[in-house]
Amino acid sequence: MSEMRALVVEVDAPTRTGLFGFLRRRGYQCVAASSATEALDALADGSFSFTLVDLDGNGTDPAEQIRNLKVRGRNSGPIIAVADRVHNLDAAELAVEVVLPKPLNLDELQQVLDTVIHPVASDLSSGPEQTAGRLTREMDLWRSPKMLDARQILHEAARVDVTVLITGETGTGKDLIARAIHYFSSRRAGPFIKVNCAAMPRELLESELFGYERGAFTGAHKDGEFSRIGAKTTLSVDVRVLAATNQDLERAVEEGRFREDLYYRLNVINMCAPPLRERAAEIPLLANYFVERYAKLYRRDGFAIAPAVMERLTRHPFPGNVRELENLVKRMIVLDDPFLVRVPLPDPVAGAERLSASSPPPPEPSLKEIARRASRAAEREAITKMLERTSWNRVRAARALRISYRALLYKIKEAGLDAARSSARRSL
Repeated sequence: MSEMRALVVEVDAPTRTGLFGFLRRRGYQCVAASSATEALDALADGSFSFTLVDLDGNGTDPAEQIRNLKVRGRNSGPIIAVADRVHNLDAAELAVEVVLPKPLNLDELQQVLDTVIHPVASDLSSGPEQTAGRLTREMDLWRSPKMLDARQILHEAARVDVTVLITGETGTGKDLIARAIHYFSSRRAGPFIKVNCAAMPRELLESELFGYERGAFTGAHKDGEFSRIGAKTTLSVDVRVLAATNQDLERAVEEGRFREDLYYRLNVINMCAPPLRERAAEIPLLANYFVERYAKLYRRDGFAIAPAVMERLTRHPFPGNVRELENLVKRMIVLDDPFLVRVPLPDPVAGAERLSASSPPPPEPSLKEIARRASRAAEREAITKMLERTSWNRVRAARALRISYRALLYKIKEAGLDAARSSARRSL
């Protein structure tokens, strides 16, 4: 990309005027987008040196806003976020380069441009040998009993070709564990393919992973074998699945939100990444490692965290875990703020109280979830009526519903219709 271009999303008009003048004097062509939709349209038309997003605009959920830009707009360049209250945001979910407080300070923005946007981040795009070396280095920082146990299980899991389920809170290092298992296994020469299932629409997930046949609706897969959606033939593959989640899957199975058979297929070897607050002794080691790594990348040679600040970091509960600590160190380096003056650390007591407080009531379901439930209910009703009309002749019912026989069997099982029928028969 020969020209420097900046995409500015949902920034209010007065701020945008001064911001555009600031950027144009530095050689940037500026494009304004008043909504996420306009931003995606702009990204479809070309690439940008960076994207600056106001997370307080239009009441959009910040995590969803950034996720859309990263997943659907692949030409955004590094993302700089600005927000009124930085510490109310979950840094682990945002995964942006830096979050700047409002009102936007142009001197701070200049520092970000100098240290984040302009350097070529070759350190972050290293090859397999460097990646394996970095994994080993980061695993050497695991000193707590729980992490030493995790390292032993990791090496044992790497030696055998079985499915591994990695659990833990957001930002605890589940991705690191998965990559380490791959790089220390016999499959290290093959690709490590990361799939973010949460960012993919449920209706498209199977077709994205396994492919589909024209006019098809659903499909199924087993150990080492799968059928493309709507296909009549079975294909064999040689893959290993490493699944990671921050959800309590056992509870999800009990509540009927996660398939029990899938849970037991994934949970062959279980690894749990403990939260950072349960291994606080590792915080200074991790913080100094991140300083060493990012001070070089962002051209802040000599940057160091003072002992008093390190003590505060050690006491902080870090609800975003290792990723929150990493992003905090990045922000300190980028803003040249070793004493946490510009963006103070949240009160650790308040943070601990939030963690120890009782769980809040479950959020109201989203419009998408409501539509999904309604669709399932309508589908279940249609299948039930057709089965009753055909006296439970599944072949005739599948033909009438214009889906494959296998698809009908899967949907009957998923909806629990077999169990309901058996229960009804027993009550007669």
